[in-house]
Amino acid sequence: MNKRKRESKLNSWTWSVTSILLAVLILSGCGSKSGGSIVEGKVNVITTFYPIYEFTKEIGGDDVNVVNLLPTGVEPHDWTPRSQDIVNTSKAQLFLYNGAGLEGWVPGFLKGLDKDTQVKPVEVSHGIKLIDAVGDDGHGHGAAAHEAEHDHSHEEGTEEDHAGHEHEEAAAGTSADTHHTDPHTWVSPKSALVMAENIKNSLVEVDSEHRDGYEQRFEALKEKLVKLDNDFTSELSKMPKKDIVVSHQAFGYLCRDYGLTQHAIMGLSPDAEPRAQDIVNLTNTVKEKEVKYIFFEELISDKLAKTLANEAGVETLVLNPVEGLTKEQASGGDNYFTLMEKNLQNLTKALQ
Repeated sequence: MNKRKRESKLNSWTWSVTSILLAVLILSGCGSKSGGSIVEGKVNVITTFYPIYEFTKEIGGDDVNVVNLLPTGVEPHDWTPRSQDIVNTSKAQLFLYNGAGLEGWVPGFLKGLDKDTQVKPVEVSHGIKLIDAVGDDGHGHGAAAHEAEHDHSHEEGTEEDHAGHEHEEAAAGTSADTHHTDPHTWVSPKSALVMAENIKNSLVEVDSEHRDGYEQRFEALKEKLVKLDNDFTSELSKMPKKDIVVSHQAFGYLCRDYGLTQHAIMGLSPDAEPRAQDIVNLTNTVKEKEVKYIFFEELISDKLAKTLANEAGVETLVLNPVEGLTKEQASGGDNYFTLMEKNLQNLTKALQ
């Protein structure tokens, strides 16, 4: 009996060690794809998720080493940092996060940094007119987390500011008293341009020696974002329909800036479950608005989108909130611009 117990404990211990080693190998692989490690002698910048990482890489060029915290293929709403992320950030010069309530873990994370760290935290959504969305975000994102992160100037929404949100209360299944800040700023090229400029200014502040390079590369990125903005404005203004049905409320800024209205199956978080009545209401909306496609996202389950599509007798299409790349997209060379161009193609297809 004692022998069997010892063998059982040994097997359990062996399995635990093996699991830990596998986890370390997997996380190390994801980390390398997402940005790598601290490099001595360079300006090290830690970014929290993909769009900030891409913009920082483009503006920073060879003058910076960018480490992205969020691994490839991971949806950011549920992710939390590891101890190694605290170690790396403590050694960096810049820590760039979206803010607007996206990363609810940031206040505690910053408190956990080494007491001697010189890292400068920057909320890159600063200066964007934020949107109040109605509904449960499911994870404590939004107003409370946003206020804890930064005393951000948040202008109260007007009727125009809430375009794209008029039906989200029903979709999220909550009372009108539940308000959260919509964190999905980067999905609109107009907001992305503000974020890119904030990133450039931050790089110049910590590394003025390479100011000219940062300014030059920012202008090249700005040119691409302005073109993307013009393409969205031009193409979507021609569309006879203006209503889209999406998986979760990730497209408020895009809808506000380009005259669309989103009807969301779920709330600000893709885990905020809808009620059966919400699906019924959305099915009626799909029929009333003559919606042809239900949009789903690649980093979260498409089950609810397909269920609604089947109920309403319509098809599904991808609308990507560009929160991160899948492993296939990363290996295939996709980026913020290719994904946003695909979004525009699918929007024009759905709004005919």
